[in-house]
Amino acid sequence: MKFSIFEMMANAGLIVQFVMICLLLFSVVSWGIIISKLIMFRRARRDTEDFLDHFWESRNLNEAYEAADEFAGSPEAGVFTAGLQELRKIGRARGKKFPGEATLETQLAGLDNLKRTLRKSQSQELAHLGKWLPFLATTGSATPFIGLFGTVWGIMTSFHDIGMRGSASLAVVAPGISEALVATAAGLAVAIPAVIFYNFYSNKLAGVEDEMEHFSADFLNLIERDILTKG
Repeated sequence: MKFSIFEMMANAGLIVQFVMICLLLFSVVSWGIIISKLIMFRRARRDTEDFLDHFWESRNLNEAYEAADEFAGSPEAGVFTAGLQELRKIGRARGKKFPGEATLETQLAGLDNLKRTLRKSQSQELAHLGKWLPFLATTGSATPFIGLFGTVWGIMTSFHDIGMRGSASLAVVAPGISEALVATAAGLAVAIPAVIFYNFYSNKLAGVEDEMEHFSADFLNLIERDILTKG
Protein backbone atom coordinates (compact mmCIF):
# COMPACT_ATOMS: atom_id res chain seq x y z
CA MET A 1 0.00 0.00 0.00
CA LYS A 2 1.46 3.33 -1.02
CA PHE A 3 2.08 5.81 1.80
CA SER A 4 0.46 9.20 1.12
CA ILE A 5 0.22 11.96 3.72
CA PHE A 6 -2.38 13.84 1.67
CA GLU A 7 -4.57 10.75 1.41
CA MET A 8 -4.23 10.15 5.14
CA MET A 9 -5.28 13.73 5.89
CA ALA A 10 -8.23 13.43 3.50
CA ASN A 11 -9.42 10.39 5.44
CA ALA A 12 -8.76 11.90 8.86
CA GLY A 13 -11.46 13.31 11.14
CA LEU A 14 -12.65 16.89 10.99
CA ILE A 15 -10.74 17.94 14.11
CA VAL A 16 -7.45 16.55 12.80
CA GLN A 17 -8.06 18.22 9.44
CA PHE A 18 -8.79 21.52 11.19
CA VAL A 19 -5.53 21.18 13.15
CA MET A 20 -3.61 20.54 9.94
CA ILE A 21 -5.15 23.62 8.31
CA CYS A 22 -4.12 25.72 11.33
CA LEU A 23 -0.58 24.36 11.11
CA LEU A 24 -0.51 25.10 7.38
CA LEU A 25 -1.52 28.72 8.03
CA PHE A 26 1.16 29.06 10.72
CA SER A 27 3.71 27.64 8.30
CA VAL A 28 2.77 29.95 5.42
CA VAL A 29 2.88 33.08 7.60
CA SER A 30 6.13 31.99 9.27
CA TRP A 31 7.91 31.39 5.99
CA GLY A 32 6.60 34.72 4.70
CA ILE A 33 8.16 36.43 7.71
CA ILE A 34 11.39 34.46 7.37
CA ILE A 35 11.84 35.41 3.71
CA SER A 36 10.85 39.06 4.20
CA LYS A 37 13.26 39.42 7.15
CA LEU A 38 16.04 37.84 5.13
CA ILE A 39 15.54 40.48 2.43
CA MET A 40 15.22 43.28 5.03
CA PHE A 41 18.38 42.38 6.97
CA ARG A 42 20.40 41.96 3.78
CA ARG A 43 19.29 45.37 2.57
CA ALA A 44 20.04 46.88 5.98
CA ARG A 45 23.57 45.47 5.90
CA ARG A 46 24.23 46.65 2.35
CA ASP A 47 22.79 50.13 2.87
CA THR A 48 24.58 50.54 6.20
CA GLU A 49 27.96 49.73 4.69
CA ASP A 50 27.34 52.21 1.86
CA PHE A 51 26.01 54.90 4.21
CA LEU A 52 28.94 54.63 6.64
CA ASP A 53 31.41 54.87 3.78
CA HIS A 54 29.65 57.99 2.52
CA PHE A 55 29.30 59.42 6.02
CA TRP A 56 32.98 59.26 6.87
CA GLU A 57 33.97 60.52 3.43
CA SER A 58 31.61 63.53 3.59
CA ARG A 59 33.16 66.95 4.18
CA ASN A 60 30.41 67.94 6.62
CA LEU A 61 27.21 66.66 8.21
CA ASN A 62 24.97 68.50 5.78
CA GLU A 63 26.54 66.69 2.85
CA ALA A 64 25.99 63.36 4.59
CA TYR A 65 22.40 64.34 5.39
CA GLU A 66 21.57 65.12 1.78
CA ALA A 67 22.63 61.63 0.72
CA ALA A 68 21.08 59.76 3.65
CA ASP A 69 17.78 59.22 1.79
CA GLU A 70 19.63 57.02 -0.68
CA PHE A 71 20.23 54.49 2.10
CA ALA A 72 16.68 54.10 3.40
CA GLY A 73 17.30 50.52 4.49
CA SER A 74 20.10 51.49 6.86
CA PRO A 75 19.19 51.86 10.55
CA GLU A 76 22.24 54.07 11.05
CA ALA A 77 21.03 56.40 8.30
CA GLY A 78 17.68 56.69 10.06
CA VAL A 79 19.36 57.46 13.39
CA PHE A 80 21.63 60.04 11.78
CA THR A 81 18.75 61.74 9.99
CA ALA A 82 16.69 62.00 13.19
CA GLY A 83 19.74 63.24 15.12
CA LEU A 84 20.67 65.97 12.64
CA GLN A 85 17.07 67.14 12.38
CA GLU A 86 16.96 67.49 16.17
CA LEU A 87 20.31 69.26 16.14
CA ARG A 88 18.95 71.81 13.70
CA LYS A 89 15.86 72.35 15.88
CA ILE A 90 18.10 72.91 18.89
CA GLY A 91 20.16 75.41 16.92
CA ARG A 92 17.09 77.38 15.82
CA ALA A 93 15.60 77.39 19.33
CA ARG A 94 18.91 78.46 20.87
CA GLY A 95 19.28 81.27 18.34
CA LYS A 96 15.85 82.65 19.25
CA LYS A 97 16.45 82.41 23.00
CA PHE A 98 20.07 83.56 23.07
CA PRO A 99 20.60 85.60 19.90
CA GLY A 100 24.31 86.08 19.36
CA GLU A 101 25.34 84.81 22.80
CA ALA A 102 25.04 81.03 22.89
CA THR A 103 27.45 79.93 25.60
CA LEU A 104 29.35 76.68 25.77
CA GLU A 105 27.10 75.56 28.64
CA THR A 106 23.90 76.12 26.68
CA GLN A 107 25.31 74.30 23.68
CA LEU A 108 26.34 71.28 25.76
CA ALA A 109 22.96 71.31 27.51
CA GLY A 110 21.28 70.88 24.12
CA LEU A 111 23.08 67.57 23.71
CA ASP A 112 20.71 65.97 26.24
CA ASN A 113 17.85 66.45 23.78
CA LEU A 114 20.00 65.05 21.02
CA LYS A 115 20.85 61.95 23.06
CA ARG A 116 17.19 61.31 23.80
CA THR A 117 16.35 61.70 20.12
CA LEU A 118 19.06 59.22 19.14
CA ARG A 119 17.82 56.67 21.69
CA LYS A 120 14.24 57.08 20.47
CA SER A 121 15.32 56.66 16.86
CA GLN A 122 17.29 53.54 17.72
CA SER A 123 14.22 52.05 19.39
CA GLN A 124 12.11 52.84 16.33
CA GLU A 125 14.63 51.26 13.97
CA LEU A 126 14.84 48.12 16.12
CA ALA A 127 11.04 47.91 16.31
CA HIS A 128 10.87 48.15 12.52
CA LEU A 129 13.46 45.43 11.96
CA GLY A 130 12.02 43.20 14.68
CA LYS A 131 8.39 43.51 13.62
CA TRP A 132 6.62 40.13 13.40
CA LEU A 133 9.54 38.24 14.95
CA PRO A 134 7.40 37.45 18.04
CA PHE A 135 5.10 35.52 15.69
CA LEU A 136 7.99 33.15 14.97
CA ALA A 137 8.49 32.66 18.70
CA THR A 138 4.79 31.99 19.15
CA THR A 139 4.83 29.54 16.25
CA GLY A 140 7.83 27.71 17.67
CA SER A 141 6.23 27.30 21.08
CA ALA A 142 2.58 26.73 20.12
CA THR A 143 2.53 24.56 17.00
CA PRO A 144 4.00 21.39 18.63
CA PHE A 145 1.13 21.48 21.12
CA ILE A 146 -1.42 22.17 18.39
CA GLY A 147 -0.09 19.15 16.51
CA LEU A 148 -0.13 17.09 19.72
CA PHE A 149 -3.75 18.04 20.29
CA GLY A 150 -4.58 16.74 16.82
CA THR A 151 -2.74 13.52 17.58
CA VAL A 152 -4.47 12.97 20.91
CA TRP A 153 -7.85 13.64 19.37
CA GLY A 154 -7.11 11.30 16.47
CA ILE A 155 -6.03 8.51 18.80
CA MET A 156 -9.16 9.01 20.90
CA THR A 157 -11.23 8.67 17.74
CA SER A 158 -9.31 5.53 16.76
CA PHE A 159 -9.98 3.88 20.12
CA HIS A 160 -13.63 4.83 19.80
CA ASP A 161 -13.75 3.13 16.40
CA ILE A 162 -12.07 0.06 17.91
CA GLY A 163 -14.80 -0.11 20.54
CA MET A 164 -17.52 0.29 17.92
CA ARG A 165 -16.06 -2.45 15.70
CA GLY A 166 -15.17 -4.74 18.57
CA SER A 167 -11.76 -5.50 17.06
CA ALA A 168 -8.26 -4.41 18.08
CA SER A 169 -6.34 -5.89 15.17
CA LEU A 170 -3.45 -3.95 13.63
CA ALA A 171 -5.41 -3.45 10.44
CA VAL A 172 -8.09 -1.61 12.39
CA VAL A 173 -5.82 0.39 14.73
CA ALA A 174 -2.92 1.37 12.47
CA PRO A 175 -4.62 3.68 9.91
CA GLY A 176 -6.30 5.91 12.51
CA ILE A 177 -3.22 6.19 14.73
CA SER A 178 -0.90 6.89 11.81
CA GLU A 179 -3.23 9.65 10.61
CA ALA A 180 -3.18 11.14 14.11
CA LEU A 181 0.59 10.98 14.46
CA VAL A 182 1.05 12.97 11.26
CA ALA A 183 -0.38 15.98 13.14
CA THR A 184 2.48 15.84 15.67
CA ALA A 185 5.04 15.51 12.88
CA ALA A 186 3.47 18.48 11.11
CA GLY A 187 3.55 20.55 14.29
CA LEU A 188 7.26 19.86 14.70
CA ALA A 189 7.91 20.57 11.02
CA VAL A 190 6.32 24.01 11.44
CA ALA A 191 7.95 24.76 14.80
CA ILE A 192 11.58 23.84 14.06
CA PRO A 193 12.24 26.40 11.26
CA ALA A 194 10.38 29.07 13.24
CA VAL A 195 12.59 28.54 16.31
CA ILE A 196 15.79 28.40 14.26
CA PHE A 197 15.09 31.61 12.35
CA TYR A 198 13.72 33.42 15.40
CA ASN A 199 17.03 32.84 17.19
CA PHE A 200 18.96 33.73 14.04
CA TYR A 201 17.15 37.04 13.53
CA SER A 202 17.23 37.86 17.24
CA ASN A 203 21.02 37.61 17.12
CA LYS A 204 21.04 39.75 13.98
CA LEU A 205 18.88 42.33 15.74
CA ALA A 206 21.22 42.41 18.73
CA GLY A 207 24.14 43.01 16.35
CA VAL A 208 22.28 45.87 14.64
CA GLU A 209 21.57 47.40 18.05
CA ASP A 210 25.27 47.31 18.97
CA GLU A 211 26.22 48.89 15.65
CA MET A 212 23.69 51.69 16.13
CA GLU A 213 25.02 52.31 19.64
CA HIS A 214 28.56 52.64 18.26
CA PHE A 215 27.44 54.97 15.47
CA SER A 216 25.44 57.14 17.89
CA ALA A 217 28.47 57.41 20.16
CA ASP A 218 30.68 58.43 17.22
CA PHE A 219 28.08 60.96 16.06
CA LEU A 220 27.83 62.51 19.53
CA ASN A 221 31.62 62.67 19.78
CA LEU A 222 31.75 64.61 16.50
CA ILE A 223 29.14 67.09 17.75
CA GLU A 224 30.84 67.55 21.13
CA ARG A 225 34.25 68.09 19.54
CA ASP A 226 32.72 70.63 17.17
CA ILE A 227 31.08 72.49 20.07
CA LEU A 228 34.26 72.47 22.15
CA THR A 229 36.35 73.62 19.21
CA LYS A 230 34.05 76.56 18.50
CA GLY A 231 33.65 77.30 22.20
